[in-house]
Amino acid sequence: MSLARELRFSDRELRDLAVAWIALGVAFAVFFAGGGRGLLALLSGGGFTAAVVVSLLTAGVGFLLHELAHKVVAVRFGQIAEFRADYGMLFLAVVSALAGFIFAAPGAVYHRGVLSDREHGLIALAGPLANIGLAVLFVPVFAVGVLTGSEFVGLLGGRGLAINLFLAAFNLIPFGALDGRTVLDWSTPVFVAAFVPSLVVAVVVVFVFGVGF
Repeated sequence: MSLARELRFSDRELRDLAVAWIALGVAFAVFFAGGGRGLLALLSGGGFTAAVVVSLLTAGVGFLLHELAHKVVAVRFGQIAEFRADYGMLFLAVVSALAGFIFAAPGAVYHRGVLSDREHGLIALAGPLANIGLAVLFVPVFAVGVLTGSEFVGLLGGRGLAINLFLAAFNLIPFGALDGRTVLDWSTPVFVAAFVPSLVVAVVVVFVFGVGF
């Protein structure tokens, strides 16, 4: 049976993905606006819709592809895998954004079945790699925005690049339930090869050049 035919989504999973996507879009829009005060400015200035659209297409899509990558690889290894949103954490993401910082743990893909350490590691690695791939796709979008002087396109590309690099590096931290812990438990060389470049590039792009902010 092909992977496409094995990759099924229940109604609950589709609902959880949609709710998480929208909640993260709103949370990141509020966060980048500067919290509750920035949100009031956006609402009064008419820029809230555009801000949410940018967040849905950057942080939101980054989250969706991250979780779908976990699911696809898990199913490839014969697992039963589904995403489950954590509604309490989604609420916390929006509340923290209003306070001026962001704490987002929207949920996770849960799978069951017998796996080797290598398969566990590859499932975990798939999410950050999806974010790295998406960051690469946002580079030409950012370039077009800069070259054409389009503020919206430049913001979309820059924020998509920055957020996805950050998501990749953060999730590869070898701590707790983050993907990096599972990858490191499987293979130290693979972990180093994935984490170090992700962290370095994310720091350079976000903190040195200030892209996405």
